[in-house]
Amino acid sequence: MNWITNYVRPRIGTLLNRRETPDNLWLKCSECSQMIFHRELAESHQVCPYCAHHMRIAPLARFEALFDNGAFKQIDPPQPVTDPLNFRDEKRYTDRLKEARKATGRMDAILIGKGEILGVKAVAAASDFSFMAGSMGVAAGDAILAGAQAAVDENAPFIMYSAAGGARMQEGILSLMQMPRTTIAVQMLREAKLPYISVFTHPTTGGVTASYAMLGDVQISEPQALICFAGPRVIEQTIREKLPEGFQRAEYLLEHGMLDMVVDRRQMPKEIGRLLRLMLKMPAHKEALPAPQENSADAPPSGT
Repeated sequence: MNWITNYVRPRIGTLLNRRETPDNLWLKCSECSQMIFHRELAESHQVCPYCAHHMRIAPLARFEALFDNGAFKQIDPPQPVTDPLNFRDEKRYTDRLKEARKATGRMDAILIGKGEILGVKAVAAASDFSFMAGSMGVAAGDAILAGAQAAVDENAPFIMYSAAGGARMQEGILSLMQMPRTTIAVQMLREAKLPYISVFTHPTTGGVTASYAMLGDVQISEPQALICFAGPRVIEQTIREKLPEGFQRAEYLLEHGMLDMVVDRRQMPKEIGRLLRLMLKMPAHKEALPAPQENSADAPPSGT
């Protein structure tokens, strides 16, 4: 028996052919510090299964969870205007756009899709915070108008998932002009008598909060989302006072009447579908009905 042939060579082959383990199989929850297997996190729609902390989720993943059987068709918004003001700070605005487009694989922050939610035809738009903090520029205004117009054309409700750091400073006054433009989009839905549901996700701030996000027929938020115009740190520095615990978080705003509901992301599709059927005066969908109580006191005894 040759030990070089029988032991050394196979050992070397094992070392050379060893597969590298991906470093993103486990993710750490920023709230409870638990390690979560990536598949388990994806199945729970990026919600921590231990503490229910809602992590960021991409627009496509939102649509797959929202629409029945994950089936939807994307609606292409108008092509965005590139650098209308030839803006430059530490970098050229065109360079920032290239970096964001390469990182996210999309042209701007808002994605639009249409499909069915519990059997109700609907159009939805979602903002991607990873694209320049979801900031609202001309392209975002164009996308929201395109989404609202698609809803009117389809005679379908419109759902908007907001996540933004506010207006996009690199577009100056043009970004601020998107506030009245998106308000007009909401008015188009109202004139067509179509439901508009606004869903707040973490964070929704600045000019987005001050325009289309706060104009929903129903205002829903994910748990613990920061919703504000100016952030708590700016307010504390201005008034020189300590703010209440949980100030500007979803639960605080629900308690003070600025929101209608705070809903776990995992329950959001069924809740939105239930609301749409209610607003459109459609019968309740079987998936939206509560499960029957087998041990109800009103149930007849077995064998009768």
